[in-house]
Amino acid sequence: MDTQALITILNKELDTSWPGTQSFEAMREQLVAQIDYLINKDFQRLLSILYRVDVDEAKLRALLQSNPERPAAETIADSIIERQLQKLQSRKQFGKKPADPETDEGAERW
Repeated sequence: MDTQALITILNKELDTSWPGTQSFEAMREQLVAQIDYLINKDFQRLLSILYRVDVDEAKLRALLQSNPERPAAETIADSIIERQLQKLQSRKQFGKKPADPETDEGAERW
């Protein structure tokens, strides 16, 4: 897993400024704390973030209902992380190649 890329995308999507040098576990703990704060203090912002990040609402609801003993902030944070990892994988798999000026490969053709 590319923790640096994950932190970068989470910083952008969640409007945070976590340092890119931290471990996955430390980043996850910060995300759980932020989600817990939003659950208790700014639920509408949390909903907005979940919509913007494109977390599957039905899947998240099912996870929350099937794991009532687990803190909701952890379930939500893990769902956000999972979705961001899917986006990173998709970008890696289907991303556009940079243009090579020597061969003109990857450049847009008009």
